[in-house]
Amino acid sequence: MKNEIDSKTLLRAYERIQQHGEQTEQGKFYQGLYAYSDVDGYTLYLQGSGVLLRFGFHNTYHLDYQSEKNKSDFMNKLLSIGKEP
Repeated sequence: MKNEIDSKTLLRAYERIQQHGEQTEQGKFYQGLYAYSDVDGYTLYLQGSGVLLRFGFHNTYHLDYQSEKNKSDFMNKLLSIGKEP
């Protein structure tokens, strides 16, 4: 799983969701993904399509998902948001 997602793209997607997303109880929601962080801001979370991505220290991340379809849908949304101008 390491290096499958470029950290710059991931951070760009997180920031875009924070800037343009609608505030919900779970976090900001934009184009099918939620973005939020833990209390201290050291761990970022992106969630959607049945996937939870945790991004933390040293640009490491972990994906939790049930099926490859969920992962594929999530990745398509993440990459689309992360590559927007």
